[in-house]
Amino acid sequence: MDSVQLQDFAAGLVGGAASVVVGHPLDTIKTRLQAGQGYGNTLNCVLTVYRNESVVGFFKGMSFPLASMAVYSSVVFGVFSNTQRLLSQLRHGDPDSTPVLADVALASMVAGFISVGIGTPVDLVKIRLQMQTQPYIQANMKLKPTVPGFPVYRGPIHCIRTVLQKEGIAGIYRGAGAMLLRDVPGYCLYFIPYTIVCGWITPDGSISPNPSSIWLAGGVAGAISWGTATPMDVVKSRLQADGVYLSKYKGTLDCILQSYQNEGLKCCREDLEASCCPEPNQHCGVGEGSAALTEDSLPAPTASVFSSAMDLVPGGH
Repeated sequence: MDSVQLQDFAAGLVGGAASVVVGHPLDTIKTRLQAGQGYGNTLNCVLTVYRNESVVGFFKGMSFPLASMAVYSSVVFGVFSNTQRLLSQLRHGDPDSTPVLADVALASMVAGFISVGIGTPVDLVKIRLQMQTQPYIQANMKLKPTVPGFPVYRGPIHCIRTVLQKEGIAGIYRGAGAMLLRDVPGYCLYFIPYTIVCGWITPDGSISPNPSSIWLAGGVAGAISWGTATPMDVVKSRLQADGVYLSKYKGTLDCILQSYQNEGLKCCREDLEASCCPEPNQHCGVGEGSAALTEDSLPAPTASVFSSAMDLVPGGH
């Protein structure tokens, strides 16, 4: 069991890093569509970012998530896996027995709560850096540090320091309420479909899912999860981007009301195309890394699945 726990942490590290590299360009587009203005649609946003900032623009703010995602993924993997083992031990007397869906849901909720504590600061820094649409120029920084179009932050560390100085700890955890409303149900709507789809497509008698099953199950589950999580992800992104130049929202409820009053339901689906693309890759990437590290587990993505072939909802999401 100790070795399985170590494999879970290792899978989280590998999958978390892979998911950031693969998903960050589309995540940048998603954030610009959610919190920016004047982009119109996904294609126009891609072309605008490329024309104005070249390829580098798609990878803005990636260094901090790349460094922190290993810790984030490892912790969430460990929490999810250990919670499932505990529930299986209590229910069946065997921590490695296949969990029931109720245990998957409960473990997902626990992982969702934990992920908010770690993921909110990571997402805030990433989004603040992504929303800076011009390269950093020292002279302009000194002259007009808070005018739209001129960068406020020189990098992740400077961003954290500036937010702490201006907004305190509450500023670092800005958007935590919206992220909680996104991740707790979002984890459930990822892990449960993942478990079901993996069970459907894994041949009877197989000890663990094959890589293609993991990729397919992760893609389907990721699309379902992000299809339902997008409205609160929009709110989270807007809250966390708010305050870079101007403060527009008083809190989660105010952001929801303003977004609906100004845009109607369109605000909940305008970036769904971009949202659904990176996350399945992210899930599949983690599952693939996990599968490579664990070969002797049961086929369900739970206590046994995380010892087999699991995926992670990052927070990023």
